[in-house]
Amino acid sequence: MGVRQKKVAVHDLSLGAFVSDLDRPWHETPFPIQGFYIRRQEDIQTLTSYCKWVMIDVAEARDTSEYEASNAPIFARRNAKRTNQEVIQLPPIQVRNPQDYPVSSTLKREVRQGNRLLVDVDKALSDIERRIRDGEEPDFNSVYRVARGMAGSVVRHPDAMLWVARLRQHDNMTYRHALNTAIWALVCGRHMGLEPAALENLAMGTLLCHVGKLELSPSLLRNENRLDAGDFALFRTYVEKGVNRLQAAGMSRAVISIVQYHRERHNGSGFPARIRGDRIPLLAKIAGLVDYYESLVETREDQTPMTPAQAVAHLYEMRNIEFQEDLVERFIQSIGIYPTGTLVELSSGERGAVVSHTPGRRLWPRVMVMTDPERRPLKAARIVNLAEVNEGRQPDKVVSVNGCLPFGAEGLDPRHFEVTGAASRWSLKHLLG
Repeated sequence: MGVRQKKVAVHDLSLGAFVSDLDRPWHETPFPIQGFYIRRQEDIQTLTSYCKWVMIDVAEARDTSEYEASNAPIFARRNAKRTNQEVIQLPPIQVRNPQDYPVSSTLKREVRQGNRLLVDVDKALSDIERRIRDGEEPDFNSVYRVARGMAGSVVRHPDAMLWVARLRQHDNMTYRHALNTAIWALVCGRHMGLEPAALENLAMGTLLCHVGKLELSPSLLRNENRLDAGDFALFRTYVEKGVNRLQAAGMSRAVISIVQYHRERHNGSGFPARIRGDRIPLLAKIAGLVDYYESLVETREDQTPMTPAQAVAHLYEMRNIEFQEDLVERFIQSIGIYPTGTLVELSSGERGAVVSHTPGRRLWPRVMVMTDPERRPLKAARIVNLAEVNEGRQPDKVVSVNGCLPFGAEGLDPRHFEVTGAASRWSLKHLLG
């Protein structure tokens, strides 16, 4: 389904519309992301203070009935009672000694290093799983080393690890979830300016958030989204089991607190202690948010995943309900509506994968184009920087992202392409192995 942009006067906006552009630069307004849904009348009132007209993406105000199906994750279904849930407002998050991390490595170099690092992550997590399954005490030192390596990689270039992880196939669901969650957390933490030591703890904690699940039966985990009350009570014990194991191993309090609180929620609806947002440590708040986001977008046999754009919209609706508002906004700012590795279709009809983003223009990423407008595969892919292509163009001439595609759609696999472009020529087969 294509996206059609439409110019609309602010006073004619309706609830559910997706605002994709403004009549003035984004940085001159208080709106936190370049693209957001109108979810209440107050949003329209705020817009009238800054803009006369906006552009809306017609297809983004899409029907969500496909996620009402029984095979959709329970947390992805629309809840008519959501508007009645308690909204909790807290002061904005303040990061002490915020760091400014410039990009200090090329995507090509960091992808190469990231691919080697992910091999080490696989070995470390697989060894822990094997030891726990065999009743042995796991050695967490290897996880610390890979967590430190991941944090360093994301600091040097925030897109590389996302790119490598998105293209790296793995049959182990627990491993894939832990890896992706850790990378989302690091990208968000880097954007927020967390110090290197905090980033390393964040990576370590998110990699180990689900270690307690290794003590639960595989049949329980396979039905994680379809548990009755009794089974869910047993499932919830994974948090305590993980905390106990990490305490016995002498893990740092900073890492343990991430595992302990990552399932707590801003409005007190989480578990195991049902504490509210003002008592949840910052790193655990980040871990909980990215863990939930990954659950929305990850591919599972028993559910239809959301696209990144739909997951972002879903998170945005949960501001100050299950997740703190400014944390949601900072996370969305850090990954964009179309995160690195997302397969997309452009308004030109071409298809490709998001490679990286331009700061301040998250809706116009760099895309590795893999097909022509008729969707025929190219012999060699090319990098298109939409921010540069659209500079100075009239709205009706802009090349934009129409929407997200399922990974592997119609044979679209970035690993099978060489890339040509102004910046570089390199082979994904060589870089990703």
